[in-house]
Amino acid sequence: MTGLPVDTAGNGPRFAYVPVLDHEIHVTEWGDPSAPPLVMWHGLARTGRDFDETAAALSDSYFVLCPDTIGRGLSSWSENPEAEHSIEYYSGIAADLLDHYGIDRAAWLGTSMGGQIGMRMASGPLADRLSCLIINDIGPEVPQEAIDRILAYASSAPRFATLREAEAWFRSAYTPFGPASEGYWRRMTRTSVRRTGQGTFTLHYDPRITVQFTASPQEMTTWDRWERITLPTHVIRGATSDLLTPGIAERLAGSGPRPAVTEIAECGHAPTLTRPQDIDLLRGLLADMTG
Repeated sequence: MTGLPVDTAGNGPRFAYVPVLDHEIHVTEWGDPSAPPLVMWHGLARTGRDFDETAAALSDSYFVLCPDTIGRGLSSWSENPEAEHSIEYYSGIAADLLDHYGIDRAAWLGTSMGGQIGMRMASGPLADRLSCLIINDIGPEVPQEAIDRILAYASSAPRFATLREAEAWFRSAYTPFGPASEGYWRRMTRTSVRRTGQGTFTLHYDPRITVQFTASPQEMTTWDRWERITLPTHVIRGATSDLLTPGIAERLAGSGPRPAVTEIAECGHAPTLTRPQDIDLLRGLLADMTG
C-alpha cells in the first residue's frame, strides 16, 4: 500500500480544522456524515492518522472522526501545557467536537490515552454523549514502570536525516504495536514526522505533552471513576502489554461496567487494530453494543 487508504465509497479521508476551546483541532473524517458516528481517539504521542486503515474499513457503516489531540499532528499547541495537557481538558475538547458536528451520542474507540478520555467521559456528566466504549489497552490504573518506558521515548524530540531513518526509529520504538503491514509503517512514519527549521525530520508532537504525568498524576489511577461507568464497554488488551497488566485486566473485568476482555496475540502496548481480523473484531463489537 503506497497511498492513503480509501473509505468504501472511494472518497478517501477528508480533513477539517475545528475551533475548540481556543484551539484548532485537526480531524480526519471518514464516511457518510449521516451514518452512525464513531470517534477514534489515539494514544499519548500519536495522532488520529493511526486509525487510517481501520477507519477506512468501518466507513461503510459509520461516520468516523479521528481527531489529533492538541500538541499532536496538525492540531494547535498549548500555551498553558500544565493546565491543558490533562485527561479532563481533553474530555472537554471531545465534547465540544461532538457539538461542532451536531452529534448527540457517539460510539467511542480509544487507544491508551484515548481510552482514558473515553473512561473520563463515561464516568461523569458527559456519559450521555457516548453510546458505547471500546478501550484499547489501558485501564483505570497505569503502572509506573510503563509510564517510565513511555517517557523514555516521548519526552525528547529526536532528529532524523531521512524518512528511512525515521521509519527505522518508529519500527523500533513501537515494536509493541505488534504485527502490521509494510504499508502501515510507511504511512505511520509519513504522518508522524515534520520538518525542522534545519531541514531534518522530527516527531509531529510537542514534547511538553508528557507534563500530564506530573501536573495531573491523579488521572493515572481512577478506579473510583471506573466504578461509575454503566455504558456497554469492551476492553482490548495486548497479550504482552506492560500498561494493561493481567492483574489490572482481571480487576477491571470484575468491576465497574464489568467488560469482557479480548486479548490480541503478538502485541504489547498497544495493538494497532489495523489487521483484517482486528477490524472484524471491532465491527462485531460495535454491532453488538450499538445495535
